[in-house]
Amino acid sequence: MKSPQKILTTAPLFLLLTLHTLVSSGYDNWPDSRHSNSHYCIGCVLVVSMIEQFTQVHNSTVQTSMERLCSYLPEKLFLKTTCYLVVHIFGPDIIKLFRAHMNADVVCHTLEFCKQDPGQPLCHLYPLPKEAWKFTLEKARQIVKKSPALTYSRSGFDICSFPFLAKICQKIKLAIQNSLPLKDADSDKYSDFPTLRGFHWRGRDCNDSNRMAYPGRRPDNWDSYQDSNCNGIWGVDPKDGIPYEKKFCEGSEPRGVILLGDSAGAHFHIPPDWITASQMSLKSFFNLPIALTNELDWPQLSGTTGFLHSTSRNIDPLPEMTTPEKLYSKVMQTLQYLDSHLPNGSHVILYGLPDGRFLWDQLHDRYHPLGQLNKDVTYAHFYSFLNCLQVSPCHGWMSSNKTLRNLTSERAEQLSTTLKKIATSQKFMNFDLFYLDFDFQKIVKKWQKRGGQPWQLIEPVDGFHPNEVASQLFADLFWEKMQRQWPHVLGKENPFNPQIEQVFGDQGGH
Repeated sequence: MKSPQKILTTAPLFLLLTLHTLVSSGYDNWPDSRHSNSHYCIGCVLVVSMIEQFTQVHNSTVQTSMERLCSYLPEKLFLKTTCYLVVHIFGPDIIKLFRAHMNADVVCHTLEFCKQDPGQPLCHLYPLPKEAWKFTLEKARQIVKKSPALTYSRSGFDICSFPFLAKICQKIKLAIQNSLPLKDADSDKYSDFPTLRGFHWRGRDCNDSNRMAYPGRRPDNWDSYQDSNCNGIWGVDPKDGIPYEKKFCEGSEPRGVILLGDSAGAHFHIPPDWITASQMSLKSFFNLPIALTNELDWPQLSGTTGFLHSTSRNIDPLPEMTTPEKLYSKVMQTLQYLDSHLPNGSHVILYGLPDGRFLWDQLHDRYHPLGQLNKDVTYAHFYSFLNCLQVSPCHGWMSSNKTLRNLTSERAEQLSTTLKKIATSQKFMNFDLFYLDFDFQKIVKKWQKRGGQPWQLIEPVDGFHPNEVASQLFADLFWEKMQRQWPHVLGKENPFNPQIEQVFGDQGGH
């Protein structure tokens, strides 16, 4: 589970104060401090990277970029105030280091938010400097050696030490530790406040001044006079004098849902535009206070306990994917159109979707053409770059997120099943309908038998589309299947083909 103290102490790194949850699960009971330090390092590298990208995106100075970032944050929870305070403390050193052309890794190691412990590997996000790392780091340290800001990082800088944030930190810490609502006036363990383990996490208290009214309890006297179980049903039907709870709910065997899980079950989520400089705006962080007081979980939107509809297009990538229902509707519209235009006796074949996990599995650690000269840009970097700019041809598969890749493949399989269902259940006047799997693994195996490597089947520049070799191999499999299973689709071979070629020559396949 996530550590509340780590959540709070990463806060000086602006909005990314709880990004550590991505790596902190399972580390809370570790005896050493290395994993705790890594949270500071991750936050620092990401924030400094955003500042640097801001200077490029907006063609502005480092000072202006830092102030722009702070201006985007809301006033609630003192987020904007805290940001400006952190800029005041660390901003001058960041500016000096950027002027010396130091990247985010060097900046954060210099400011000692990132540390290389003895015997441990050097952790860095970007390619190492051309000069020796120790030399570069020492050069950077000389630039800021007399900086007062270093006293903060060396002393275990804690945002909660600021007096104006102490109470907020304590509230969040208690809510997480106790797993109970912080605001609970009647102490019935339910709340009418959404976050800080409130009703986003459990049923909403319909009367927080009455300890005997709470979600899920047995109704008091069939709730003739008040709603005691918070299902919204109470009172008596004046027509027959029967309580509505008894009339509508007796024998209905109502059930609740309890999820015993972790941050995955609670739908942990960081909107991409929070860390994408080119997409960041004043609107990006309107829900940041709610997210922070929910520990960056979104249980109100999770698959198990969710009860709200998403209002943000960035909440989850899956809604951006075509649903089976939408695919069914669109395909049927297309087929009906074809039925009214194709001549009688035609054939239509629906192709399934491939399993695109092949892309990441085969390419992520290979160098992209742009990185082959200096060996500094892999397809993993390239995919991340495209996703950051929101121009990826398929974010679901071209992603380092294994869960997302698996979900995308599950959706692809659902869509393929939908197409297969259409092909086997629908009949049309002017054509018969077939379904064909896009079995890329068969193509791979066929290529490997010829001595090739799987990654050689993908276009090298975009790292996504099948290349010409793959297309040819797929065509071979396609025609072989036609001849074997659906020979009437191809029809009989013209017995006069040799004579035609003799008279007219090879027409080039046209």
